[in-house]
Amino acid sequence: MKFDVNKLKEVNDLDFEQVATWPFEVKSLVAAFVVIIGLVGGYYLLVKSKLPVLDAAQDKELKLKQTYQGKYRIAVNLEAYEEQLARLQSDFSSMLKSLPTSNETPGLLDDITLVGTSAGLTFRVLNWQREIPKEFYSELPIEMEVSGGYHNFGQFASEIAGLPRIVTVHDFEVTQEANTLKLKVQAKTYRTSTEQETTAEQAQ
Repeated sequence: MKFDVNKLKEVNDLDFEQVATWPFEVKSLVAAFVVIIGLVGGYYLLVKSKLPVLDAAQDKELKLKQTYQGKYRIAVNLEAYEEQLARLQSDFSSMLKSLPTSNETPGLLDDITLVGTSAGLTFRVLNWQREIPKEFYSELPIEMEVSGGYHNFGQFASEIAGLPRIVTVHDFEVTQEANTLKLKVQAKTYRTSTEQETTAEQAQ
């Protein structure tokens, strides 16, 4: 059917009570207008208020996808993570075994003295200082003052590092005295806090 645009000029002369007799062109225009009004009205009445809900749902979907991807990567590499955890636990256990117990700390001074004299050093001061409690361990400082030569000091530091128990050295101070050198240094060793000590510290 041919669409005659000229028929649209008759819109102002049409009677709304005789819609059935309107030309096809006018009916098509009115139908298109009604559809447009319906779509616009439907958007504002039904769709627009739901857009924030849709945006929130899309954001939630994105976060859930990211969470899923993260968990998926963990699940895929679970065996590798378990092996890494086992290695860490083994390394941690080895480190704990390197910390002296309360019964071993007195003998540690004997070990340090033996290492120092073997390196050719003369001890002037070797004393425990006040213990410093930490969250999961205690720090045991040792005040040391020895005399000897540079090479003796280097050998001493090397052999200290080779002790079966962890001992670190800090705050080196070297001074000249006549034909010899005096080394003042603070050594530190560490021990794990007992369950009773940790509970007492948390209660304070």
